Amino acid sequence: MTESADKPSISIVIPVYNEEAILRAAVVDLVDRLADFGWSYELVLAENGSTDETVRVASDLRERLPQLVCRHTSEPDYGKALRDGILHASGAIIICDEIDLCDTDFYERALALLQDPTVDFVVGSKVMEGARDQRPLFRRLGTKVINGLLRWTLGFGGTDTHGLKAFRNDKVQPIVRACVIDGDLFASELVIRAERAGLGMREIPVRVLEKRPPSIRLVRRIPRVLGSLAKLFIAIRSKG
Repeated sequence: MTESADKPSISIVIPVYNEEAILRAAVVDLVDRLADFGWSYELVLAENGSTDETVRVASDLRERLPQLVCRHTSEPDYGKALRDGILHASGAIIICDEIDLCDTDFYERALALLQDPTVDFVVGSKVMEGARDQRPLFRRLGTKVINGLLRWTLGFGGTDTHGLKAFRNDKVQPIVRACVIDGDLFASELVIRAERAGLGMREIPVRVLEKRPPSIRLVRRIPRVLGSLAKLFIAIRSKG
């Protein structure tokens, strides 16, 4: 990857919400592992509405790590945080990760695929052949249900939308700006719109082993996700 004088080649965007317990260790470990690759990168922490010491921990890390960029949105909303991080990322390639994953193996494999000029967008699939999803059963079932609904209602052609992604910044910025859904389904809308826009899409299997329980319980998220799914159907089917 090449770089300009003032921009990194890669932006790694990670939404964070109430991650005081693992944030410091996860970031330091990720930075240590990335040092072995010799990449020019920035690490964008997209904090959103945390009520614990996440902001303070992120600020402390920023003082020590010049490659760290701290973004902030006032309400706890994964989609808004991810959107904000992507829109302010400066790398030619953007990688979207989760603080409890930090999967550098995915980074390497996705970047290798993106060397092909016909590939614009790489999705890490938790459910395709070769994937290892080691989350609790309820969470695995939730992923399958949502992806099934996306295929049934919107003709989604892939196997997964939420989680690890890597893509070309210039190709995806207009798609991000066209997205209308926040919350958990922003990531799904982004992938579906990229697919419908004709971008070169690839999926690769990933292993998912979370470092802690989700910060928001899945049961509490179900009504919101279903409401967002209805809005997404209207936005894409009716408005394009």
